[in-house]
Amino acid sequence: MQTLLKIVISAAIIFMATAISKRLPSTAGLIGVMPVLGALVLVWVYIENRGDSRIMQGYTKGALWGMAPSLLFYLVALFCFKRQLPLSIVLSASFGAWFAAALVHHLLLR
Repeated sequence: MQTLLKIVISAAIIFMATAISKRLPSTAGLIGVMPVLGALVLVWVYIENRGDSRIMQGYTKGALWGMAPSLLFYLVALFCFKRQLPLSIVLSASFGAWFAAALVHHLLLR
């Protein structure tokens, strides 16, 4: 039941952001990166680990420093879109940049 609830809430947020994007693309972008998803994961991690402080601190630290790779993802995407590149190239370049930054993130937070 808990897994189904996770799926429904996550899908509702994605649906809301994509529906809003037709009229307000910048607002949809804000919704897409707002901490609602992070907060939901925080709640699930808390519940599944009975509030273990060590795990909660690790999750929060990883999420905080994980913002840098995510920011890089969107910067690369914006750069590519400004050059009117196809979506496949935009996503490949953005995920490539994110992955490289995520590896650095992982190495630094070991």
